Amino acid sequence: MTDLQEAPPVRSARARWDRVGVVLPVAALVVGLPLLVAVVALATDHWHPVLDLAMTEFRVRDVFTSHTPLIGLPGRIGTYPDQGSHPGPLSFYFLAPTYRLLGQTSWSLEVGTVVVHLAAVVTGLWIGWRRAGWRGVAVVAALLALVIRGYGQVVLTQPWNPYLPLVPWIVVLLATWAVLCGDHLMVIPLTVFAILCAQTHVPYLPLAVGLVALALGTIVVRAVRAPASERRSPLRSVAWAVGIGIVLWLPPVADQLTNQPGNIRELIDHFGSPPEAAIGLGDGVRLALQHLDVWAGLGGQVVGTGRFVSPASTARGAIVLVIWLVAVAVAFRVGSRALRALHVVVAVALLLGLASMARIFGRPWFYLTLWAWGVTTLLAGAVLWSAVAWWQHRHPDGADRLASRVALVAAGVTVVASVATAVAFTDAHPPEQRLSNAVGALAGPTYRAIVDKVGPATGKDGRYVVRWSDAADIGSPGFGLLDELERRGLDVAADEYFHVPVTEYRVRPRADADAQIHLATGSYIDRWRALPGAVEVATFDSRTAAQRDQFAATRSRLIDRLTSEGAPDLVPLVDTNLFGMSVDPRLSAADQRDLTTLIDLGQPMAVFLAPPPSDDDPNAA
Repeated sequence: MTDLQEAPPVRSARARWDRVGVVLPVAALVVGLPLLVAVVALATDHWHPVLDLAMTEFRVRDVFTSHTPLIGLPGRIGTYPDQGSHPGPLSFYFLAPTYRLLGQTSWSLEVGTVVVHLAAVVTGLWIGWRRAGWRGVAVVAALLALVIRGYGQVVLTQPWNPYLPLVPWIVVLLATWAVLCGDHLMVIPLTVFAILCAQTHVPYLPLAVGLVALALGTIVVRAVRAPASERRSPLRSVAWAVGIGIVLWLPPVADQLTNQPGNIRELIDHFGSPPEAAIGLGDGVRLALQHLDVWAGLGGQVVGTGRFVSPASTARGAIVLVIWLVAVAVAFRVGSRALRALHVVVAVALLLGLASMARIFGRPWFYLTLWAWGVTTLLAGAVLWSAVAWWQHRHPDGADRLASRVALVAAGVTVVASVATAVAFTDAHPPEQRLSNAVGALAGPTYRAIVDKVGPATGKDGRYVVRWSDAADIGSPGFGLLDELERRGLDVAADEYFHVPVTEYRVRPRADADAQIHLATGSYIDRWRALPGAVEVATFDSRTAAQRDQFAATRSRLIDRLTSEGAPDLVPLVDTNLFGMSVDPRLSAADQRDLTTLIDLGQPMAVFLAPPPSDDDPNAA
């Protein structure tokens, strides 16, 4: 392509269609089409958030109230349930306006998620315009269309904190590149989206800090070297970025100053002295190479969406790395300053990403490294651009014509990818459908029983504590039931034990409750049916007779295998804590498959109304 060092000037001689007010909205509509289709399709589903997503809704619901959150979602940081949280609440603040405007429904939470992604899409396209006019918009649009197709509908329409930053992360990469190209104003959107990523999910924190530091350092160095008359504008951009950054980090700082030990201290302590050994450089390199498998992540998009969460190959990733290194050599020999800057951004992101992956401790869950596919997509674009630069160097007379043709191809890729993805997204469905259906089936009858003062219930104006005994899903439906009953206007709270997951003001001493609402699953149901004073008010079991038979056979096979493998201590957990036992390192591959089958099939659930238990007995019913 032509040198993209400086944004092209807007001239009055431009064609009417070749204007930012035309190109940008059209491109944004095409790129965002799948997300818009998805939220329309999701409007027909009655989604009931569970576990982390219920916790997210609690906090979004609290924004603009006296309980406005100051820190992020609780994470695997420290010791449950007194664990630390992700760094900051910015994602809750960004979701809240749409959530409020559309009636505080669970669907409005999904719409808010899409609004955040669309804001990132528009910003990314704007960066493309500033770099190369309509050509830049076309290329960035293709990049974003492939990213959306790669992550898929379920990932991009739920406000889960590992997923929410995925599209904003692309803006961080593009804005860093724009700054290296000399567009110092882009340090401002870079700062905003980098902070959104870093506050929402802690793995982004070192990545975002590294790229922001690179951009700020580049601007300052250039300003120092520039004549005094040219320093004011770039330094003003830096001042704005620093000022905005300070404001956006005030809530976590306020939390640290007003709490003991404070979330910042918990993060420092946890990651400074991890409870487990890190996976190390060797496994980190293998993990990084898997995320460079362009064939799996990008090539696989020919046959479907969501390829970024599919298995990938270390060997193919290594081949891609070699190809990229060749492209870097070509770029630094014959490429433009903008192309070289893009390779620098990719290189820095790869190095920061490798350091981050090598520092993962415990199980390297797939969602910890999903951001890497954004870097890989940018890397693939840099390789293709390098190939174009090599051709242009050999055929300088046709350089501009080739640049236009490449942009037109990119526009075609955008349209085809977005339309195909939109068609796939017409079948949109919310996450955790099995548990969502269960909560929806239980919440209505439970609410009606409370209003009708069944058993110990004192009516709609009563005070209740929601508790659960969950044999399979680590309390996921319990959090969901608490969320749904709060949505319906009941004065409900959880046990004080859960003060971090559900927030401090959503817990209460059991003695302060008029009655308890207890959700039991699996083997716990019979125990509750035998409990004096407990009244069963709702039941749910979505399994067919064949599925119940399959569950029984799988359970029996798993118990026999655990005994033969020398792990009889795990047998009781089959009926009391399926998900909890799934992380035990002694489990074989066959054990894991059976566990997955049992969890996927689900178990019966029931809700009981009963007198509140004693606060003095932590094991009380």
